[in-house]
Amino acid sequence: MNDLKLGAPTALPASPDEATLDRVPNPHPDVDYVARFAAPEFTSLCPVTGQPDFAHLVIDYVPGDWLVESKSLKLYLGSFRNHGAFHEDCTVAIGKRLVAELSPRWLRIGGYWYPRGGIPIDVFFQSGALPEGVWAPDQGVAPYRGRG
Repeated sequence: MNDLKLGAPTALPASPDEATLDRVPNPHPDVDYVARFAAPEFTSLCPVTGQPDFAHLVIDYVPGDWLVESKSLKLYLGSFRNHGAFHEDCTVAIGKRLVAELSPRWLRIGGYWYPRGGIPIDVFFQSGALPEGVWAPDQGVAPYRGRG
């Protein structure tokens, strides 16, 4: 736990590949519960135009032996600011990276992307099935309606 980013000044990683995710032991590995992270100001770059893309990400997971440390997650998500990738790639890559690092019992990520070119794109990734008896609330992000 001495190498955690928590409690120390830490620069934003230059890219998602350079970012590290810290994990800490789950204090309740005997209990299935949902932990949620919401990132309403996620940004990345369009790989074609270089223009910024914006999303509201909601990450829900049922931890196994590990929790993701929130500062390292914040830095990892921030590393996408100068990263060019399509909405689908960003959303799925984040989900896959968290699954690889944490081995959660279940994980889902909703990427609710704001419109570019007049079309909002929502991307969803899930690993496995939600364990029986676990309550995972709706992600609470309304579909994009514009001014309609």
